[in-house]
Amino acid sequence: MSNFILLAETGSDIPVDIAKRYGIYTVPMHVAFGDKTVDDGTFPPEDIYRYFEQTGDLTKTSGCTVGDFEHIFDKIQQAHPDKHILHLAYSAVTTCSYQSAVIAAEGRNGITSFDTKHVSAGQSLVIMKLAQYLQEHPEATLEDALAKAEELSQKCRMGFFPGDLAYLRAGGRVSNAAYLGAKILSLNPLIELRDGHLKATKKYRGKMEKVVTKFILDFVEQNHLNRETMAFVYSKGLSDTIRNEANSIAKQLGFKEIFWIQTGGVVTTHCGPGGFGMCGFAEERG
Repeated sequence: MSNFILLAETGSDIPVDIAKRYGIYTVPMHVAFGDKTVDDGTFPPEDIYRYFEQTGDLTKTSGCTVGDFEHIFDKIQQAHPDKHILHLAYSAVTTCSYQSAVIAAEGRNGITSFDTKHVSAGQSLVIMKLAQYLQEHPEATLEDALAKAEELSQKCRMGFFPGDLAYLRAGGRVSNAAYLGAKILSLNPLIELRDGHLKATKKYRGKMEKVVTKFILDFVEQNHLNRETMAFVYSKGLSDTIRNEANSIAKQLGFKEIFWIQTGGVVTTHCGPGGFGMCGFAEERG
């Protein structure tokens, strides 16, 4: 049995069945609907779409507070007093959560936070694979676990297409001119995780039903992904046509494990309905 309890923010979007299988705990990030702030994971993503349609305003997101971490640390240490808590954090450059965890851990023993430099499915994939490693290596020390987490984080690659650029425009992440140009030209900006930062790296032209094949083939080849595990990430509203096509391509490419990970409130706020992406592990660190 592993010496560790893994902890992540809800923004990791880790599937419930995976969390249950490995005993992974989550701590809530937050989503604000105007003056009302609620915990991520306590409402369906469609509430975000309805709020935007009704008000023209986006929900706003925030990271976990020091109090959130104090509460979850207390809960875990009471239930597992002999275990070491390993917090695999949402990219520290994008939110306050990592720093909140560090502050909450002051004066406590048996807690370590590690910045995965990933979000959503990328973070989820790192956590999942580390959980498998710890299950297979119950003798692993903290040094071993951190070394494996570092290896997984450096090899993980994630690319994502926002579902509706109106959400990026409303959030101030793209200008009105860029939004209109993309709509007219049917441009889909690809967002990738680079050293913890979300960066637009290239644009694909055409409807997503046509783009998906080229994107997957490009992403697998350019990132030299191994064929062990593929995780697709999506927000509610993605068509079955795209999901079926993505599955078919991944199987043709020889991926042994294929997961689908749905975005929760935090990522859905920024991408809108119908977002789609993928992540996997490169053969080499980078």
